[in-house]
Amino acid sequence: MDNTIFDLIVIGGGPGGYVAAIRAAQLGMNVACVEKRGALGGTCLNVGCIPSKALLQSSHYFEEANHHFAEHGIKVKPELDLPTMMSRKDKAVVDLTKGVEGLFKKNKVTYVKGAGTIKSATEIVVDGKETLKTKRILIATGSDVMPLPGVAVDEKKIVSSTGALELGKVPEHLVVVGGGIIGLELGSVWRRLGAKVTVVEFLDRIAPGMDMETARQFQRLLEKQGIAFKLGTKVIAADSKGKGVALTLEPAKGGDKESVGADIVLVAIGRRPYTQGLGLENVGIKLDERGRVPVNNHFETAARGIYAIGDVIAGPMLAHKAEDEGIAAAEIMAGQAGHVYYDAIPSVVYTWPEVAWVGKNEEELKVAGMQYKIGKFPFMANSRGRAVGETDGFVKILADSKTDRVLGVHILGPDAGTLIAEMGLAMEYGASSEDIARTCHAHPTLNEAVKEAALAVLGRAIHI
Repeated sequence: MDNTIFDLIVIGGGPGGYVAAIRAAQLGMNVACVEKRGALGGTCLNVGCIPSKALLQSSHYFEEANHHFAEHGIKVKPELDLPTMMSRKDKAVVDLTKGVEGLFKKNKVTYVKGAGTIKSATEIVVDGKETLKTKRILIATGSDVMPLPGVAVDEKKIVSSTGALELGKVPEHLVVVGGGIIGLELGSVWRRLGAKVTVVEFLDRIAPGMDMETARQFQRLLEKQGIAFKLGTKVIAADSKGKGVALTLEPAKGGDKESVGADIVLVAIGRRPYTQGLGLENVGIKLDERGRVPVNNHFETAARGIYAIGDVIAGPMLAHKAEDEGIAAAEIMAGQAGHVYYDAIPSVVYTWPEVAWVGKNEEELKVAGMQYKIGKFPFMANSRGRAVGETDGFVKILADSKTDRVLGVHILGPDAGTLIAEMGLAMEYGASSEDIARTCHAHPTLNEAVKEAALAVLGRAIHI
């Protein structure tokens, strides 16, 4: 590749990076993707979204067999085979990473294994040795685990999300530091498999960013399942010298300290942009106050010809957000009109029941001084929910009081992550709650709860 000048080199082979590389290649560019992990797919595919969802699914089956199959007239005595469960998870990861490699070959994207450093706006150095030449550069290096002062991760007794996916046995007591999406999902996995789980959260609520009413109901359901919460509490020290881990806690607002013991501690307080070793200083790119790469509306940085997407720039750290930005950035480079509508990017918590939302929550609308109407419908009154025994939760639609345009949707319930897609589409096209209410929904489906919530905005719900 010494004489090759690429049209685009993407640094990072995660969801944003590999999707951008493929789309750019489809648009006729000669593209290379530099990835240091040795496997494509980034954190999401290798040690994040995919393996965690595999374990969530497996542990859900175990939970159902233990506690709910009997309700259906199925009598079983399940036995946990953790090695097989882990092997299934690993196979899903390997199959998908190989699949991305296959997509690169199909689209003629050059896959370069190694760490890429920007030498100039037209040169990338791989592992400090090979120099690649290019017309454009796209930074898609994702994010890394946020460290917690006083709590050193060793991936043995004090683990990050990566280590929590590889535990060799079910801990007796798992303490999760952080009440966000990652901590709640992985806490749910190990609770279902038999661990006592305690979540310690600095704020006085779980799931920051989630609609408050939804978060409160969600917490009640998790507590009913057996997860304990210590809210408004911070971890100030961890001692792992003994058999387990001794944590020192104190109220977030100050007060008496307490000690809590655990077999395993999961640190899940968030993620931070990964920019280490990128050589940004070589091209005059300065990070913002949160360590992110500033970009303009075309995803271009202060260095002409160098772009950035995904977790390294502002916005939610979500794989699907990075993918859409990757496609938009590639299309903009090709002279097209790339597009990402940030108000319609959904978020999902893959516990059971699931939680999903898109658009604004009530707290955000109040701060903005917007007048809105609320339509709610419980799954308890949904025919399919009753039939399948999934009656927890509700659909909540927020619509503009004057125009009826949908401003936000919040779903706590079965398959919420799938149900939210309809609402994202509705918001993308500026739908009103009446538009959704007048759309025929198949019966009996969980989606009917969405229609009924839309009817409720108008005061016309039928089944409550």
